[in-house]
Amino acid sequence: MSSNIYEGSVPVSVLKDTDVYRHTIAVLVDNEAGVLARVVGLFSGRGYNIESLTVSVVDEDAQLSRINLVTSGTRQIVEQIKAQLGRLVPVHTIKDLTDEGPSVGRELALVKVDGTGEVRVEALRIGDIFRCNVVDSAPDSFVFEVVGTSEKIDAFIGLMKPLGLVEVSRTGVAAIARGAGGMVDDALPKPKATPKRKKATKKVAKKASPKRKSAAKKAPTSSKKKR
Repeated sequence: MSSNIYEGSVPVSVLKDTDVYRHTIAVLVDNEAGVLARVVGLFSGRGYNIESLTVSVVDEDAQLSRINLVTSGTRQIVEQIKAQLGRLVPVHTIKDLTDEGPSVGRELALVKVDGTGEVRVEALRIGDIFRCNVVDSAPDSFVFEVVGTSEKIDAFIGLMKPLGLVEVSRTGVAAIARGAGGMVDDALPKPKATPKRKKATKKVAKKASPKRKSAAKKAPTSSKKKR
C-alpha cells in the first residue's frame, strides 16, 4: 500500500510531476485576530514561499475575510499546502484559482522613475503604451500607477530600470474565479427548506336553524255541525 496521503483525491501522475508551477490560492477565513499570523506561520514553518499576499474583509455580516496568496512549488507541494490550510480551524473554504477553472487576476503597482530630458520623455512614452496613469509629477521624477496582470507589471518595471527606476510598491494579486457563484456562498450554511404548510381551510359548520314554529295556530275543527 502506498503511504501517500493524497492518493485518491489527486492522481498519482500529477503528484509525481517535478516541475514547479505558480499557483494563486484563495482562502476564506474568519475575520478575527491572529488568523493571518496562523496562515503565514504555516508557510514559514514548512519552508513554503509566499510571493504575493492580499487580505480584505468580504462579508461584514458573517465576519469573513478573504486571503489571496501566490506561491510556487511542485504539484505535490501545492496539494500539501491546501491540505494543511484546510486543517486550520478559522479556514472555511480553499480554492486553487490556477487549477479549478478560469479566473481573473489583477495587481496594482506604484512605480517611481527619476529622469529628465530625453529619458523622461521615453519613460512617459512607455507609460502611455502600458496605459499607466501619472499620479505624481516633479521636475526630476514622477510616479506611475500600473494596473494589470503580474506579467504586465513585471514587463513595465523591466523597461523602467534603464530609465531611472527608483522605487516600486505593489499591492499583490487580487484574483477571483469566473462564472456564477462565489466562495462566500459556499461557506455560509444554506437555509433549510421549510416544508410547505397546507392551508387549513376552516369549514364553518352551519348551525341548523331551529324550525320556526308557525305563529298561527291551527284552530281546532269541531266535528259537530251547527244545527
